[in-house]
Amino acid sequence: MPAVSAPEIPRPPSSLGRSVRSTWTYTLGSIVFILVVLHFMLLSFAASDFTAKHDAVSGLLLFVLLLAVALQVRYCWFLQAGLGGGLPRTVWTVATLVTSGAVWVLGVLTSDAGWIAAIPLWLAVSLVACLLPKKQRWLTVAGGILSLLAFAAIRHYWLGLSDPLPHDAASRMLLIYSAGMPLLLISSLWWWQVVVELDRHRLMAGELAVAQERLRFAADLHDIQGHHLQVIALKSELAERLLDRNPEAARENIHETRLIAKQALEETRSLVSGYRETSLEDELENAREVLTAAGAHCELTLETLPAEPAAQQALAMTVREATTNILRHSEATHATITVASTKGGVTLTIRNNGLNGTPSSMSLTAGTGLLGLRERLETAGGTLETTMDTGHFEAQAWVPSKGTLA
Repeated sequence: MPAVSAPEIPRPPSSLGRSVRSTWTYTLGSIVFILVVLHFMLLSFAASDFTAKHDAVSGLLLFVLLLAVALQVRYCWFLQAGLGGGLPRTVWTVATLVTSGAVWVLGVLTSDAGWIAAIPLWLAVSLVACLLPKKQRWLTVAGGILSLLAFAAIRHYWLGLSDPLPHDAASRMLLIYSAGMPLLLISSLWWWQVVVELDRHRLMAGELAVAQERLRFAADLHDIQGHHLQVIALKSELAERLLDRNPEAARENIHETRLIAKQALEETRSLVSGYRETSLEDELENAREVLTAAGAHCELTLETLPAEPAAQQALAMTVREATTNILRHSEATHATITVASTKGGVTLTIRNNGLNGTPSSMSLTAGTGLLGLRERLETAGGTLETTMDTGHFEAQAWVPSKGTLA
């Protein structure tokens, strides 16, 4: 079987970021607006013709043109697949082309229709061509040009009708904008693909950073465990050999093996602890960057920071969990993070808008989410309070502290 050529750029992921979705909304809105303006002019011409003649052909032309407009506007949503992204279900493509083709045929039979009846098929061909591979795309556009030439030739040579180019400004503008529709669609979708690719590369860069960190952690762990395990294996083998001949030497090797195993355990715990412990300042800056990247304006106010590492770690965990909840359970456009000194401790306040759902829909199961965070703060002597009002959610964490950092 012949190989099927892949689209120029793969289909965008099903779950796009907010900024990428907004870009598609603007792109789609621009395409639909221009298409509706062109069709509005076409409908105005068709309605004027029907008003003047009141015959069945003109009425049918107006009705079929309305149907073609509706199908073409709906077809614009399929352009999200991008250039060469593939056609939707056959019924949509066939219906769009057939209704526009029917307008073309009725325009041939209606002497007053003129060039306006050939434009809907040209616009439909332009929409379909965008979803085809590059070679087929331009062949389809060429086919649309042939349909325009055939329309003029049939009316002129077969029916003896003369269709000179329109002299009024509205008709000339309609023809000019319609002629440039393929380039407009292709350039718009090219820009949309650039945005999708940039977002894909951004996600890939994040995944690569995580993978590199995992490799670095694996290398550090191997350096610690590999050496100690090799020494433990050698000393255990030596102790096994000396067990019958020299029990004292065997006992000494077993003792050293235990000490080496203890040292390996301590170094491993130190390594893991270094990865688990999080700097409060780093976590706050990371939260601001993440929320800003997600489309929320984030205000960060740092008055004081707790001096104790345990208090800093507890607040860092709070920042991380609150940021996760904002991303999961809201469409926030504004967020504030404040760390201030209060009586006997330090208070962290995080507030955001755009709340989706209720607190019960958040992660409140034991050991996870806000409930698990509240339990960990209470273990450290702190508290966590959450409030929700008019689409705003606020989390306020307090931890005891004997001193603060300026």
